[in-house]
Amino acid sequence: MSLPAQPSRPPLDPPGGRRALAVWAIGVAVYFVAVIFRTSLGVAGLDAADRFRVGASALATFSLLQLLVYAGMQIPVGLMVDRLGTKRVLTLGATLFTVGQLGFALAPSYGTALAARALLGCGDAMTFISVLRLGTRWFPARRGPLMAQLAGLVGMAGNLVSTLVLAPVLHGVGWVPAFAGSSVAGLVVMVPLVLFLRDHPEGHAPPPVARAAGGGFVRRQIADSWRQPGTRLGLWVHFTTQFPAMVFLLLWGMPFLVEAQGLTRTTAGGLMTLIVVANMGFGLLYGQLVGRRQAARIPLALGTVAVTAALWGAVLAYPGERAPMWLLTALCVVLGTCGPASMIGFDFARPANPAERQGTASGITNMGGFLASMTTLLAVGVLLDATGDDYRIAFSSVFFLEVLGVTRILRLRPAALARERLPLATVPDPDQVTPARART
Repeated sequence: MSLPAQPSRPPLDPPGGRRALAVWAIGVAVYFVAVIFRTSLGVAGLDAADRFRVGASALATFSLLQLLVYAGMQIPVGLMVDRLGTKRVLTLGATLFTVGQLGFALAPSYGTALAARALLGCGDAMTFISVLRLGTRWFPARRGPLMAQLAGLVGMAGNLVSTLVLAPVLHGVGWVPAFAGSSVAGLVVMVPLVLFLRDHPEGHAPPPVARAAGGGFVRRQIADSWRQPGTRLGLWVHFTTQFPAMVFLLLWGMPFLVEAQGLTRTTAGGLMTLIVVANMGFGLLYGQLVGRRQAARIPLALGTVAVTAALWGAVLAYPGERAPMWLLTALCVVLGTCGPASMIGFDFARPANPAERQGTASGITNMGGFLASMTTLLAVGVLLDATGDDYRIAFSSVFFLEVLGVTRILRLRPAALARERLPLATVPDPDQVTPARART
């Protein structure tokens, strides 16, 4: 009978450098294209409703199913990355999301289009965790927060392409040419991925993953990751911070700005572009702050939630039918902080888990925001149909999930921070102890 494998790390940090940047850039390019495909429906929501003759709830099902597949795949993908390596998982993901985008372009019916979005979501789910893994394998640990924020920043640039490029192309040449043409980008990024990407630099291979008898590897990886308070705190930080902007950009922002606020598509597109630009700027700022001062993580996360809730409340409660442009602009700038704040979740999961469990822990964390987004996408669609397109009532669902997330963050924070300070100590699980003990 063999003893359980002890977690271990490579003896030295990866060197970084130009080669590391080149390899990382290949992975990020794949993620960039995945985000373009993921967010393409956000600028085509009204067109999709006309093309497939569906209402708000059915339209929300497109994004709901895509996010359901994405969220459901996070733990399996994390396990795949830990077991198979980054290159294999990224290659499979790029193949799936490219086929999904092409299928969505050619879909003759609503059901076929749903299947295509599910396939796209499956491929998309394999990209971000793989890119995070590249960052930890090729760059020193101190660069981890910055590389993660940079990856998120590049992903938001993909969102920008959807808004600035795909939207006008869609309205200029039509549905099939726009979506089928965009799928070519998936083939383009697969070339350097297959030819040049490597999982890790020479001499920095991860320790072999022990295979448990009776197929216990999966169960052990998940259980060991979940047992760490930092993993669960990372999930709830991601859950609470990401979804307001995700819901807005992925589907409901354009209809809200055009139908409820009376803006033209051009003006609404400009505001959605502002979210992406703000996200990129705040991503650099948050990455630098967290990299230099770990104590800033919780204040940044909770501060982002508080300001986002305040701006949403101001827009929804504004007297009259429409909010003024300055208030909508302020909301979009603040929504730009949601993505960078969600990346803080990975900065709690990363130090809580050894190198051979990073993929699984990242997958658990990454589920958070997408579960919240999925729930809110459905709630908004159902409430719009039930209230005759009353966006004030529909978007009020945002506040319920924010309150839930904040309570969980405050609950898990003491044990997670204690575990970081004392990495070899056994810290009581906050769900198994009294509140008074959890605070000590």
